[in-house]
Formats: sequence, C-alpha cells, structure tokens
Amino acid sequence: MTRQEILSVFADRQARWNAHDADALAADHAPEGSVQSPMHGTRRGRHAIAGSYRALFDAFPDWQFMSDDVIIDGDRVAQAFSAEATHVGDFMGLAGTNRRFRIQGVRIYDMAGGLIQSERRLYDFTSLLIQIGVLRSKPAKD
Repeated sequence: MTRQEILSVFADRQARWNAHDADALAADHAPEGSVQSPMHGTRRGRHAIAGSYRALFDAFPDWQFMSDDVIIDGDRVAQAFSAEATHVGDFMGLAGTNRRFRIQGVRIYDMAGGLIQSERRLYDFTSLLIQIGVLRSKPAKD
C-alpha cells in the first residue's frame, strides 16, 4: 500500500469511529485478522473483532476516538490517539457508573491488501479503571 492509501484508510476509519459503526470498523480488518487489546484481550477474525467494537459502544455509548499522529513505515502503521467517554453500560461485569474517562495511547497496525492484518492497542488500562471507579488508587505518602 502507498502512504496515501494508508492515510485514506485511516481517514475513513475516523468517520466510522464517529458513527460508532462496529461493522464498518470491523470490515477494515482482514477476515482472519487479529486485535490485541487490554480491554478485550485477543480477538481473531472479523466477526469477533466486530463484537469487541459493539461491546465498546454498548458500555461507552458516547465514545469519542481522536486520531493524533499517524506514522507509516512501509505496511506498518503507528497511530497515536486519545479517547474519552462515559461508562454507561455493562463493562467487565460492572454496571455503568456514569463516570467519564480520558485515555491516550498508540495502536500499531500491520497492513496488507488495503486491510488491517493485525492491530495491537497500547494504553494505560489501569488509569481507565481508576477513572470509572472500578479501582481505587492509593495516595502517595510524602
């Protein structure tokens, strides 16, 4: 894929994120592609990946995904991002807390044939859990 083709894929993905379109987001992945995520573990195959997007939007219906830098090296892509949302639906067995959170992270992709072959999501999952009230942080002692 050319650099411009990859940038086009990621521009289209932003519109899919904004629409909360789980099926369209999953369609960007190869049929046997994989996603590794702190939130959803490892998902293999487009159907399983679509399920992870649906679960995300069910738990956090106002999810906002903001792409920052997209770094391209051949068919490898690193995408810095931030996301924020309110915990409304069931998440990890916990009913919605109505608490907002904001995370920043990086997604690393392997691309081929215009599709995402693999995606690895890296972000501070513990911070997300603290922000929505699942975990409590221990105050530092001076």
